[in-house]
Amino acid sequence: MAMVEGKKSNIKVWLAYLFLAVFITGLIYPLLAMVSVSLRPGNLLNGPLIPETISFEHWRLVFGIAQTEQEQAVFDKFPVLLWTWNSVKIALATSTITLLFASMAAYAFARIKFFGSKWLLMALLIIGLFPAFSGMVAIRIMVEKLGYYVPALGFDTHGALILLYVGSVLGEVWLIKGYIESLDPALEEAATMDGANRWQILRYIIIPLSVPILVVNFVLSFAGAFGEFILASLMLTTESKYTLALGMQSFLYQPYGQMWGDFAATAIFAALPITTVFLIGQKWLISGLTSGSVKG
Repeated sequence: MAMVEGKKSNIKVWLAYLFLAVFITGLIYPLLAMVSVSLRPGNLLNGPLIPETISFEHWRLVFGIAQTEQEQAVFDKFPVLLWTWNSVKIALATSTITLLFASMAAYAFARIKFFGSKWLLMALLIIGLFPAFSGMVAIRIMVEKLGYYVPALGFDTHGALILLYVGSVLGEVWLIKGYIESLDPALEEAATMDGANRWQILRYIIIPLSVPILVVNFVLSFAGAFGEFILASLMLTTESKYTLALGMQSFLYQPYGQMWGDFAATAIFAALPITTVFLIGQKWLISGLTSGSVKG
């Protein structure tokens, strides 16, 4: 009987290994395919997974390293590094401003009782359910009118795009509010008895204890703003102001054919900023989880 159970256990283990192998293969294969396309000469989409000839022409385009004047003329049309900087700049500004306003609003809803707070929270939730593109016409009109008075926030500016992205603060308010409500209010009561005001409590108690959720929101906000395409395509028309997500689309809409090799190399490169932010955020997340309660 023991031998039969042992065989069944071994079969389950091998089935588990088989499932994991298939699952990991399914995750790795798309990345390997993109790497393969980015290393093939030309811009062919189909071909062997292991290229017969290795070429770095697509990666030279990503970094703007031209070998001939003809290549330089082509590379100037696709300033990948500039697009990447635009995306990083917009994503960092969006994440920072969003986190600032979301943390203050979340603390107010979690700890301060004021008239209409429940209705306002419900309104934020309902508004957040509507996708951004549902109001694209109204957004375009408002931004153009705003540009008459504040040119830095007008049409075809990064300022306007950041302003629109900050509108995603609605979802972050709910997440941070729930986390703040889970904190022990005795710490804030003790600080109040010592003479601390609301701002000091928020700065020295709530924020240090809320590092995990703040980092999570920052990373999610950064990733969302970095890869957003719909609003960027609505607001930006000058190629030098394109975000990376918007600029990458131009590889696929060329009159002489789709540039799949350049698109694949740029897509792999685009993962580096998000991965970097995630790794940095992961470190802060772990330190916040382990030391937040001790600081309190």
